[in-house]
Amino acid sequence: MLRALFTSLSANRSLRAVAERSSVGRRLSSRFVAGTEPEDVLRAAQSVNQSGLSVSIDDLGENVTSVEEARASGELYHCLLDEIAARKLDANISLKLTHMGLDIDENLAREQVSSLVAKAAGMSPPSFVRVDMEGSAYTDRTLSLVRDLHRQPGNRGRVGAVIQSYLRRSEDDVAGLLSDGIRIRLCKGAYSEPRTIAFEKKSDVDANYLKLAKLLLKSDIYHGLATHDESLIRRLKRFAVQEKIRPGSFEFQMLYGVRRDLQQSLAREGWGMRVYIPFGNAWYPYLMRRLAERPANVLFIARNLLRK
Repeated sequence: MLRALFTSLSANRSLRAVAERSSVGRRLSSRFVAGTEPEDVLRAAQSVNQSGLSVSIDDLGENVTSVEEARASGELYHCLLDEIAARKLDANISLKLTHMGLDIDENLAREQVSSLVAKAAGMSPPSFVRVDMEGSAYTDRTLSLVRDLHRQPGNRGRVGAVIQSYLRRSEDDVAGLLSDGIRIRLCKGAYSEPRTIAFEKKSDVDANYLKLAKLLLKSDIYHGLATHDESLIRRLKRFAVQEKIRPGSFEFQMLYGVRRDLQQSLAREGWGMRVYIPFGNAWYPYLMRRLAERPANVLFIARNLLRK
């Protein structure tokens, strides 16, 4: 019930407008979003790096409605890559295709992401572009674009996709991406999808996550396992040990501001650990989807708001 509620709230434009302008809303988001400006997220990335963790930076935004907005989003990511190189950060970037203009013109989105991947591949050391997954209406186009870019000379290993374990199609999508040697970020998924294409029960989503994660771990490709679920993490650690999979051959991924204790613990144990750090004004849909994905965060946020 809570999952459906927060998923519905994420698409409510009126509530979003009020929340993103209010001081309470900005305070509510501050635990999970680094700030509104590039400098905010770059400082946060440096701090996270200093604690021994890697970073993925995301400029929050999606479904832009003008070419100008899309190009501004692409240019901001170019600046972020420049700053990552200049500051020698252990960081890469994550982006959404609708933020790059996919709803306006698919060629525009392809052009923008292609330019960013080429730039990331040419950095010293090379960086990486993660193309985030959105709702199921975008799945085929997203995977097609990633596969096309990955095939281009010089791009191999420099662009990756996201797979959501709650989609019934995901096992086939994983097989296709692995056949091309593409890096995958595995998450559970937080969009509202019909039961015909998505698992409804948490137990089914978790079971599919574990199944897909084991496929990734045995693939000899560097992947990211995005979860805060300690039970799943324990099972995956045991599997890696049993299969003699090196801790540095993959990474766990978690969200900024969520389970910092667990992030640090995994890093101390020698496991790869990357923190996904979002920034920007468009934080409302992001936060609502995080609550849909993990309703236990509601109590966590409430406690955080009561602190002075």
